[in-house]
Amino acid sequence: MRLNALFSAIFAAAAITASAAVPKVIAHRGHWVPAGSAQNSIRSIVKADSINCFGSEFDVWSTSDGVLVVNHDRKFGGLVIEESPAEKVLAITLPNGEKLPTLDQYLDAAKDLDVKLICEMKAHSNPKTDIEAAKKIVKAINSKGLTERTEYITFSRPGLEELIKLAPNNPTYYLSGGLSPAELKNLGAAGADYHINEFRKNPQWIKEAHDLGLKINIWTVDDEADMKWCIDNGADFITTNQPERLFRLLW
Repeated sequence: MRLNALFSAIFAAAAITASAAVPKVIAHRGHWVPAGSAQNSIRSIVKADSINCFGSEFDVWSTSDGVLVVNHDRKFGGLVIEESPAEKVLAITLPNGEKLPTLDQYLDAAKDLDVKLICEMKAHSNPKTDIEAAKKIVKAINSKGLTERTEYITFSRPGLEELIKLAPNNPTYYLSGGLSPAELKNLGAAGADYHINEFRKNPQWIKEAHDLGLKINIWTVDDEADMKWCIDNGADFITTNQPERLFRLLW
């Protein structure tokens, strides 16, 4: 009887382990660490796809004349992107020699890949710009036939609500923190996409989110100990600058 009970316990533990979801890997600003790549470059999304990342995150700004470009920093190459015309912004050379891409150029390159597009709409100085940018971003992605491969993220509360309204069938996540899973659910968000410190302060939010049918992404996780914490605590996605390091832990 004791032996049977032991075997039952072992099988039960194995079943729990087997059923536990393995977090999906998202390359932060693409896979930009390898030689020849650069953050938010076209090469970075190609590299993320080549190592089978679930998603490749990228950032979208609107220039002063309304052109959507892919870059992370508000100020880059000596220019404040949202205050500068596209002609000047697009003349910037990235560290790998590529020119800073428009959203259209980036999406055209993505069409030949399989990786999921994790599109971050940047929070502009004027919330009205966020709303206009959201409209243009969704329109561009839909027109390229990439609707089903795209998820949206943003720090902008007005942008979040606009993206949810414009793309109700696309998962949209809030980045700023501070909102509970119940609040996110009420807004129509797909889940919480918060910095690891936000979840360390509120670890109960992970279970609360899952109980509500929401997903959890944790960013930006590069340290191995932090990666293990995210895995152990049930993250659905982990965003990292070191996707190959994370893959080694998951394998």
